[in-house]
Amino acid sequence: MGIGNLIMSDDGAGVHVIRHLGKHYRFPPEVTLLDGGTLGLDLLPRLEGVDRLLIIDAIETGDPPGTLARMGGDEIPVVMETKLSPHQMGLKDLLAVAMLQGYSPPEMVLVGIQPENIDLGLELSPKVSARFDELVHMVLRELGNWGIKLEPTG
Repeated sequence: MGIGNLIMSDDGAGVHVIRHLGKHYRFPPEVTLLDGGTLGLDLLPRLEGVDRLLIIDAIETGDPPGTLARMGGDEIPVVMETKLSPHQMGLKDLLAVAMLQGYSPPEMVLVGIQPENIDLGLELSPKVSARFDELVHMVLRELGNWGIKLEPTG
């Protein structure tokens, strides 16, 4: 699930990754690519019955722009304490409500990148753009660790 706002430059990194993957890879039927955008709690029904959730997002880590990060399980809500943009409260709320309703996926991983710019803009900043392929490869590695095999489309 890619999270973010495409009109806020680096904040849209997660959605850009999801769109890139959908364009360049074939996924097995048991895998759903989801552009979560800024939907927050509206995504709750999509979590029901999900065993594994991989979230891709721009995350505030305090590291230099373009720094990649991976968090799993209980680490995910902690990173959401530092609000980067309005959708992150939605994501934190989504994960909390999913847990309360018994929809919380047993396995969750957050793969993210420290943004350089979250001002209005449709393009990723130079520092985030320079690390975009590495972010995609982190996602592919994570899927591979889960035994998910992908075929390139081209």
